[in-house]
Amino acid sequence: MASTTLSRLTHSLKTLKHHHHHLLLRPISAFPSLLQEPQLDLSPSTTAIPTTSDAAAAAVSSLPPNPASGSPLYNDNWRTSSTTSGSLIPLITPTPTWSEVHALSKTLDAAGIMDVFADWTTLQRWTDVKDLFELWTRSLDRKDGKPNRPDVQLYNYYLRANLMLKASAGELLDLMARMEEYGLSPNTASFNLVLKAMYEAREMVAAQQLMDRMLETGKESLPDEESYDLVIGLLILENQIDSALKYLDLTLKSGYMLSTTVFANCVRSCVTAGRLDTLTSIIERCKKMDQNKALCPSWNLCNYIADVALQTDHSQLAFYSLEFFARWIARGENARPPVLLSVDEGLIVSALGTASRTYNASLSDASWEVLKRSLRQKRVPNPESYIGKIFAHSSMGQLQRAFNTLNEFEAAYGDSAEAEELFSPFTSLHPLVVACSKDGFATLDSVYFQLENLSNRESPYKSVAALNCIILGCANIWDLDRAYQTFEAISGTFELVPNIHSYNALINAFGKLKKTTEATRVYEHLISLGVIPNEKTYSLLVDAHLINRDPKAALSVIDEMEKAEFIPSKETVKKVRRRCHRELNDELMEQVKALVQKHNYRITGDNRRDLLFRLQYGNNFS
Repeated sequence: MASTTLSRLTHSLKTLKHHHHHLLLRPISAFPSLLQEPQLDLSPSTTAIPTTSDAAAAAVSSLPPNPASGSPLYNDNWRTSSTTSGSLIPLITPTPTWSEVHALSKTLDAAGIMDVFADWTTLQRWTDVKDLFELWTRSLDRKDGKPNRPDVQLYNYYLRANLMLKASAGELLDLMARMEEYGLSPNTASFNLVLKAMYEAREMVAAQQLMDRMLETGKESLPDEESYDLVIGLLILENQIDSALKYLDLTLKSGYMLSTTVFANCVRSCVTAGRLDTLTSIIERCKKMDQNKALCPSWNLCNYIADVALQTDHSQLAFYSLEFFARWIARGENARPPVLLSVDEGLIVSALGTASRTYNASLSDASWEVLKRSLRQKRVPNPESYIGKIFAHSSMGQLQRAFNTLNEFEAAYGDSAEAEELFSPFTSLHPLVVACSKDGFATLDSVYFQLENLSNRESPYKSVAALNCIILGCANIWDLDRAYQTFEAISGTFELVPNIHSYNALINAFGKLKKTTEATRVYEHLISLGVIPNEKTYSLLVDAHLINRDPKAALSVIDEMEKAEFIPSKETVKKVRRRCHRELNDELMEQVKALVQKHNYRITGDNRRDLLFRLQYGNNFS
């Protein structure tokens, strides 16, 4: 009875061992399985009691080497590990032999092959993937004895393995055609693998043909984001902008998200080719899509876009480039640690100039906001920035905002050494003068009354520079009465002191109406008050005498100008020479020639201008 029980127990153990051995033959990963249960080591070296001779041998064992001896043992660390040093967990990447691959092809089903391919793809064992697939498709199924038939995903592993083994696009197309033997139709992933091979080989025409085939086939093989990225990137590399834009349009219509690389390449290609309107439409369409509105070129590419847009006065594209700058600045401020990015102020001045020439209020506002975020209240903007902003508001007829900017400008640079030139209505503030006199006396009166109301508030705003613009604006419309009344209001109504620009504007008003005597009296009056005339003062007096056809008086003013250590401009000397020539005064012409030689001016003749005075109008046409 005991022997029978023992025989049954032995048979059960053998059966259990056989099943256990069968389970071990089907690992779930590509790595060899390790026994995880702890077991005692019963070897004699560990169980034997140490003897006296062993203790003596242990007592005479050598010490580790001296660290000062330069032993390589102390030079190895985790950065520069030697190949001889041991490792607790060695990296095991076994390479299966041909017999093992053959055995796997006989024993695994489709699901098991899929798991093996996933592991081998991670390990980049492409040759094994290819061999196993070819062996497996030639083997019979263990269940029904029919040939193994892969599905589309399994076949895509085979295509990927061939792609990674440098197979050409033609070879991949032949392999994809063999899918019909298994009753399969290639899906989008299958076509993408062929497109990658075409991208590597720069086969542009074949890629477009394959893309058109994908569009015509059906839902399972319609292009996805990766398909469009590959084709668009290839066309941009081959400088085929129109074809690339066609597929880019299809991408946006399909609702896919553009990759950052494709978007940057498209932007760079459009800017280089001068397709600024096309680039603007692409950016507008991307902004309307939730998945693409976050696209933003790199900082350097934003600078490139802004430079090209400002050179061509493309206001909308310049506005988008400033939007990209604002995103980068916000990202830098939100980063930890923060990255403080700033836009070059010269670029902002150029943007304000473009806004004034194209009458784009959005570009003007965006330029100023980006400038303030770049400066971060550490300093005030440069005078050129304020002048550019005044120019922009003046050209668009926004006089109230222009005068507000002038107020900020005076608060920042009113006491500087360059204040006289910065607030001159003849140069820096001339756009504001033109805007005030654009609609005649109606605009001038409106601006004057607004300034008068602002001067009566609790925190009054009084500005001589603003009133000077009104005086010169009145002179531009030949309205001497308004110019003189505004000049008197500076010291009367506004309780301010006229500066040299105020007197120059009044001299200009008298000179235009040939009132040379009154203009000279204004000059004598400012001299008596101790106001120092500038170069513009003498130039306006010369113009007044020339308008009155008195070149001799004009030359006398130039003499006084030189005594005051001012040099007459080439344009002023040219005007005097022209008047002397028309008055046929040879004596004065000699003085003008001496003046030209003294200042080394090169003044060409006025033959083409004089043709206008020798025209004979009549009805006899040749």
